[in-house]
Amino acid sequence: MDLSSINEFLGSKTILITGATGFIAKILLDKILRVQPNVKKIYLLIRARDANGANTRLQDEVLGKELFNVLREKMGPNFERLISDKITPVAGDTSYENFGLTAGQLTEMNEDIDIVINVAATTKFDERYDVALGVNTFGAKHVVNFAKKCANIQLLIHVSTAYVCGEKRGLISEKPTAMGETLNGATGLDIGSEMKLAEQTLMDLKAREVPEKEIRRTMKILGSQRAKLYGWPNTYVFTKAMGEMHVAQLRGNLPVIIMRPTIVCSTLKEPFPGWVEGCRTLDSVAVAYGKGSLKLFLADGTSVLDLIPADMFVNAMIVAMKSHVNQPYLTIYQVGSSYRNPITFKEVHGTLYRYFTKNPWSNREGIPVKIAEGLVLNNILIFQIIIMVWQFLVQMILILVRRMAGGSNIQRSLFNLDKKLNIVTRLVDLYKPYLFFKGVFVDANTEKLLITARDNGLNEDIFNFDPLSINWNDYFINVHLPSIVKYLF
Repeated sequence: MDLSSINEFLGSKTILITGATGFIAKILLDKILRVQPNVKKIYLLIRARDANGANTRLQDEVLGKELFNVLREKMGPNFERLISDKITPVAGDTSYENFGLTAGQLTEMNEDIDIVINVAATTKFDERYDVALGVNTFGAKHVVNFAKKCANIQLLIHVSTAYVCGEKRGLISEKPTAMGETLNGATGLDIGSEMKLAEQTLMDLKAREVPEKEIRRTMKILGSQRAKLYGWPNTYVFTKAMGEMHVAQLRGNLPVIIMRPTIVCSTLKEPFPGWVEGCRTLDSVAVAYGKGSLKLFLADGTSVLDLIPADMFVNAMIVAMKSHVNQPYLTIYQVGSSYRNPITFKEVHGTLYRYFTKNPWSNREGIPVKIAEGLVLNNILIFQIIIMVWQFLVQMILILVRRMAGGSNIQRSLFNLDKKLNIVTRLVDLYKPYLFFKGVFVDANTEKLLITARDNGLNEDIFNFDPLSINWNDYFINVHLPSIVKYLF
């Protein structure tokens, strides 16, 4: 297995990337084009009404991003030609069988494509159940079925999440998710029935002419209820787990890799340090903290936050791709840091405090926001009591202030405090399972891949995915926190 010639390998391949406007897909596309601009062809599946819409999204939401500036500088006047020669945007949606493509498009792509990389997903923890099922669960099914129709298919890479394990404790291995398996021992999980339930619920709501806002709320609640019924903490990881079930059951002899990243964060090195897009789990907390909205939070300081920079995850994906072409079995790679280079919530909290104390964020008026270290509780009951007392006091004081003349400044301050309390409550509700997470993701397959790649001359300056190479303090202070201030504040 010669892993030293990844560039040569990519040069002979036609690749389909789904979810092409997403964070990981963009970094993957940039990486492939930088290391091998002579790649045969890359199809990008983009949700759009037609080809013009797909091309517009490609230009605006992918190539127009700062991420591609390094590639633009490298290629100079040849950049546009590279894109037109090598990139084919396709309007389609994994939620539909055959992605909703025409017969002509299907024939062309089925004849051309060697490798399918499924990155399409909705990552909202509280997504509508019908939407999450369509993309994360049945999207995976449709991708497998499409890949099996490709005449020259060599590999399917399905990007999942390490947190399909739910809230398991201890060492979590790289094993498949069996069809119908639940996390709490409940029986009766049937994916087809779940989709029928979602569709029927939606149909009933529309028949009753329920307002769209209420439809969204009801479908979100349904997803959360179904997830918890079978032992998962939220709709996202539940529907991703069912997506894995589809992949494992339907693949037949198709060579398949399931990539399970942990919490993906800003790039460590490539194409430049600190590129990030979208507010992810940790970033939402960091943004609220840096803006002075978190004076109180709920978490177990000893819990490990399993993080992996996005470019390292993409490197692992590309090396795994080279390693597994034409090997008719299923392999799972957990790509994270908790097993070999862990960092705790307490350590992250301390780093946040040091950074924003030294580098305070300035608000709209240009005034630096002073942050407090804040109180982090690990007792849910005490946290809830404090929040309820604060909210009660705010409401009582507001009632008194409204009876006073000239109390507008006090009202404004109280409204701001109430808003901050709501932010804290919202973040805790969403992320509580991960702020008390007691699992460690064993990455034995990923470590073995790294060792084998090194033995075969892997250039780690280009394809590093060793979590031991990350200095967390340096990464947070000099890379990640400056990047979220730049892109997310």
